Amino acid sequence: MPKTFQRYSVVIPVYNQLHYTSQCVESLLAQHVRPENILIIDNASSDDTPLWLQKHPELKQLRNTTNLGCGCAWTQGAVLSPDAEWIVLLNNDVLAGPDAVDALLDAADREKLGVVSPALLEGTNDYDFGNFVKGYRKKMSGMIRRGRFHGVCFAVHRSVIEKIGFPDTDRRLGGYEDAEYLFRCRRAEVPIGIVGDSVFHHFGSITQKAIVKKTGQKSLGDRKYFRIRVGSKWASRKLENFLAGLTVKKWIREESSKSGYSLHMLRRDGQWEMH
Repeated sequence: MPKTFQRYSVVIPVYNQLHYTSQCVESLLAQHVRPENILIIDNASSDDTPLWLQKHPELKQLRNTTNLGCGCAWTQGAVLSPDAEWIVLLNNDVLAGPDAVDALLDAADREKLGVVSPALLEGTNDYDFGNFVKGYRKKMSGMIRRGRFHGVCFAVHRSVIEKIGFPDTDRRLGGYEDAEYLFRCRRAEVPIGIVGDSVFHHFGSITQKAIVKKTGQKSLGDRKYFRIRVGSKWASRKLENFLAGLTVKKWIREESSKSGYSLHMLRRDGQWEMH
């Protein structure tokens, strides 16, 4: 008998910052994500996160006794979701827009993507996300940036995991786990993209900033080590960054000319910047 898959599992690694975690989960539930489709991986939080999770047994959850890092939490989530067609890897400092997860995966199916990210609105939520995003999504639906995804939220189809493996669990990568996975996807010619059909608000690397502040580290990851791991040479990196900059400018011109917006916008001093 063929194996039956559920459509998705939303995996959220957390380390303290309960205020953001609770907001994130509430926003997902408001968009009709079922509690049993949400898996919280608690990386040894020392605030009230464990107590909050105890009060919400309807959510799937795993508590690590030590902070194993984001890459390990992503992989734990994928392993603990064997019946999910899609693994949606999500930061805890986000708010989900209308129909965020299903719209994201519908777009991936339409565009035949193996890894997909939503449009991203970043910064302070001083603009009434709930109302703004309705008009934004209407204008941006159908738009796509091919060849890229972002670590704030990316959904990975099970066939991609079967092809290139799980996210890397090496702690030395720190905040470069998503970039390492992006390299692997590109080398394996996995179709990836960012779509405007789904949108999230991202407050901005809250957990990473908290860890940096607590430990005094300038960076969670070893950038030199990351570059060695992926075989990134100085000359090729400079060329790639130059071409990537041109591509982003092209995307912004095309998107803004059609809608007045872009698929990645930053809220600064009450104004929008397009990225």
